[in-house]
Amino acid sequence: MKRKSLLCWILILFPFTFLSAQDSKPELAEGLTEVHDLFQASTNPEVACYRIPALVTSVKGDLIAAIDERVPSCQDLRGSRDINIVIRRSPDHGKSWSEIQRVIDFPEGVSASDPSMIVDRESGEIFLFYNYMDLDKEKDIYYLHVVKSRDHGLSWSEPEDITSQITKDKWHKDFKFITSGRGIQTRSGKLLHCMVNLDHGLHLFGSDDHGLTWYLIDTPIKPGDESKVVELDDGSWMINSRANKKGKRFVHTSSDQGASWESRPEPELIDPGCNASIIRYTSVKDGFEKSRLLFSNAKMEKGRQNLTVRISYDEGLTWTEGKCIYPGSAAYSSLTVLGNGDIGLFFEKDYYSENVFVSFSLEWLTDGEDEKKSVL
Repeated sequence: MKRKSLLCWILILFPFTFLSAQDSKPELAEGLTEVHDLFQASTNPEVACYRIPALVTSVKGDLIAAIDERVPSCQDLRGSRDINIVIRRSPDHGKSWSEIQRVIDFPEGVSASDPSMIVDRESGEIFLFYNYMDLDKEKDIYYLHVVKSRDHGLSWSEPEDITSQITKDKWHKDFKFITSGRGIQTRSGKLLHCMVNLDHGLHLFGSDDHGLTWYLIDTPIKPGDESKVVELDDGSWMINSRANKKGKRFVHTSSDQGASWESRPEPELIDPGCNASIIRYTSVKDGFEKSRLLFSNAKMEKGRQNLTVRISYDEGLTWTEGKCIYPGSAAYSSLTVLGNGDIGLFFEKDYYSENVFVSFSLEWLTDGEDEKKSVL
């Protein structure tokens, strides 16, 4: 796991010289099982760019990849009058994909952005969250919405505004947003997700009734921009956070269901100030011989490039050096475990001109040093 691709390091240290000499883009890592560019603006002249990937696996095993369809420009929610949420689905572990389906498409002047999803393992329902703004009537006022699917992403409910459930009235004009990517379901069945208020801190919100109602866990956490939460084997919660201008990630842990938090910088996880992804791959509680967490990000202190996937075998205390998936320009990413046990990764590539899904096995990720085994 400590062997690094020579190509990755050449491109990191001398990116412009190398590209000029070769007159070509960097290459994806060799040996990936699947590679698909799912959303490419160059194929649709009406779309400026696709951004902000989110990826989950349904209880049936179908993959749902969601993303912003940014029509007039590549600007974020406050600067664009037409952003839609679109998806593609795969029934076969990422081998083939459906056509693009618009899940959220408001009239011009109203935009939706930053998709994220939670899969309820008990009900099978998928929750897709996004941030909403009416730029004509309430510019710079953020609302937080959710839609639901009971058929593995084939169809979706009407939008539900949950802003009043998971924020405070006094936050009405604050810059607040549900973080893109994904939330989780804990072993108890609780649905759990991250929401950021840039004035008042990172918060968790949850549901104890399978998404019928939602509530705010009113314990602010700092520093924390776009973040992801995982449940550890001992039942505690761990949040992995983007912390801008610090060159590293920050980690927050709670052993009392979010009533209090302990925070620390994570020097091992260098980061340029970018969204990342962390998920549970295996747990000894599920009969596997090892507990494993997976983490993906642009592994750089400055500059969004060198998309790398790492593993932790000790519940996030330490991390492997990881494997470089793509050494060139790469930004937001989203991980999922496929129904066949492989790992799926959906990420922004080459300054958002491509949004690529790749898959690979644990054995490939670790160069044969680890393999998934179950004692069941």
